[in-house]
Amino acid sequence: MPDSLTRLDEMLAKLRERNFRITPQRLAILRILAVSEGHPSVECVFEKVRKDFPTTSLATVYKTIALLKELNEVLELGFPDGSNRYDGNRPTPHPHMICTRCRKIIDPDLLSLEQLTLEAAQKTGFKIQSHRLDFFGLCPQCQQEETGG
Repeated sequence: MPDSLTRLDEMLAKLRERNFRITPQRLAILRILAVSEGHPSVECVFEKVRKDFPTTSLATVYKTIALLKELNEVLELGFPDGSNRYDGNRPTPHPHMICTRCRKIIDPDLLSLEQLTLEAAQKTGFKIQSHRLDFFGLCPQCQQEETGG
């Protein structure tokens, strides 16, 4: 897992290299995404940014995240109900464990993922450009709550 200051620097470098302005609000959005391991929604980022910048609009957050997506500096986890979440900490494809009750998302490090990707490409002839591997279930905390323990 990259350290959040390194991620923030990488994101800023990508924006500067393409001559995008670094406003205080944009910097706050980048900071939140760079440090977050919880895969926040746009609304969650918006609420955090508004604490320091009350005049920030939801549109500003959406536009900044869309720009970061375009630059491959944030990974979008889309869900059928539209409750998309974003990973600025690890913007490259990686597996996710998603709790179906509390919606917590964590990033497991799976050693066999590279081998699985290679095997899928070899068996299908596909040139894999990206992938998404999500596991859905109950996190340990929700399991405990379910059993009353």
